Amino acid sequence: MTLPSRLHIGRRHTHLPETDSTNSRAAELARDPADAGAVVTAGVQTQGRGQYGRVWQSRPDTNVLLSVLLFPPPELRHPAVLTAFAAVVVGETVLQLTGQQVAVKWPNDVLFRGQKLCGILIESGVFGGDAPQHFIVGVGLNVNQTAEDFAGQGLPDACSLSMLAGRPLTVATVTDVLIDNMDAEYARLLVGEVEALEDCWKWRLGLAGKTVTVELMDGTEHRGRLIDAGFETVRLERQASKSVEVRHIRQ
Repeated sequence: MTLPSRLHIGRRHTHLPETDSTNSRAAELARDPADAGAVVTAGVQTQGRGQYGRVWQSRPDTNVLLSVLLFPPPELRHPAVLTAFAAVVVGETVLQLTGQQVAVKWPNDVLFRGQKLCGILIESGVFGGDAPQHFIVGVGLNVNQTAEDFAGQGLPDACSLSMLAGRPLTVATVTDVLIDNMDAEYARLLVGEVEALEDCWKWRLGLAGKTVTVELMDGTEHRGRLIDAGFETVRLERQASKSVEVRHIRQ
């Protein structure tokens, strides 16, 4: 399906009734940079991947299961930027469809009042030669599950858009709104509006001024009042601002 009104993301959209992982299917397209912006969605995933190699599965046609292939310019080739891009777009999509605000949980979850609504996974790679680095932005957004559905799956701390809206939603409609918003936000990033994205992301994190524990990728932890958490630096009160690889920030 081709939608000419989209400039960067979603001009090519392939929907599969079932697949192992939409990220895997999108990665297959990465051999050709002409496929930049291609979107792959699925009715169900049998081997969807989560953060740190976790396997994630879903029931048929209850979620948006979406992956986007991107060949971003050098200034956007950072997982933190692309994760924030996806999280902020999901937040704006949720607000547009339900009237509810959501928060971002570091590094890759979108929550409503502490319950997980959406997960994001960024993967990258290069196909040899002079091929540019590509990134896959994967989004799994709960749409039509009920509280009883989640309880039956052993996920009492999850929620869905229909629970927020108080009514069922059409997965295809939610998907189209999400892709449209991703396309518009990516266009803004391409003209340099990274700082605006970072500001929106920080606001949805909602951690500035709060006492948090920062867990680094090397396993060490630091606790203190958070002064700033950006794409490149994390700064706690009475500690120097530094560029670090952060695994989690939690209260």
